[in-house]
Amino acid sequence: MNTMTTLFGGLAAVLVLYAAGGWVRSLHPMLRAVLAGVLPLITYFVLIVGQWPGLDVVAMHISVFLAAALVLYALNQFRQRGTGRMHWAPKMLTGFFIGLVFLNAALLQISTKGLPEPLAKWWLGNDDSAVFSGFSGVVAHGENAAKAVSSELKETYQESQLGWQVEFSGLEGDELTRLISIRVKDRTGLPVDRVEAALILQRPGATKPTLILPLMANEAGIYTAKLSLPSPGRWLLELQIKQNGIVQFQNIQELVAS
Repeated sequence: MNTMTTLFGGLAAVLVLYAAGGWVRSLHPMLRAVLAGVLPLITYFVLIVGQWPGLDVVAMHISVFLAAALVLYALNQFRQRGTGRMHWAPKMLTGFFIGLVFLNAALLQISTKGLPEPLAKWWLGNDDSAVFSGFSGVVAHGENAAKAVSSELKETYQESQLGWQVEFSGLEGDELTRLISIRVKDRTGLPVDRVEAALILQRPGATKPTLILPLMANEAGIYTAKLSLPSPGRWLLELQIKQNGIVQFQNIQELVAS
């Protein structure tokens, strides 16, 4: 689900509900504003069941929907008083919340898709390679950090001893849907079959994978799968190859989709 769609779609729903509430004469203005802000919020909560977008994104929706309802209530109260020109305080309040909406939307856009490429190259500099300025995520550093490093070194040593050659294809480009194919050869160049290969997709810094996709064997040593990224931005794609239930090869690639 596209976050920009839910954010601005929900904001439009707040405006429509508040306007529709004006036709109910017995509805108190404060209750009218509460319903206009809460109903789209409840709908949003229902839509994200099973596909949690992150606490920061949810908090952004809560603040925008409720703030919009509050601004509409304040403007309506001033209009009902009919005291002439609007005081500077409601104007500042309205401008602040409008700016807040667009600031949140801009930060959300940058965090998922990064800056526009020309601006990113000018601001960050580059060495003729692609520049991605999206949020890379957070990495936890706790008591298990040293164990993770030790485990990574051990796996690297095992892979070097095994001597498998693994070739990727389908990682190029920035499409949301792509066909991933891997070719596995042993030390002598012969295809490796009878293995279980899977792709594990997750955001940088995430504790749980977003998607686990098994690869199907097409022919000896060649395994393929159709990968559909849930949303644009930066993703980490981990390949795991198991033989007899033991992970024999592990590799992580970065994907950027727009």
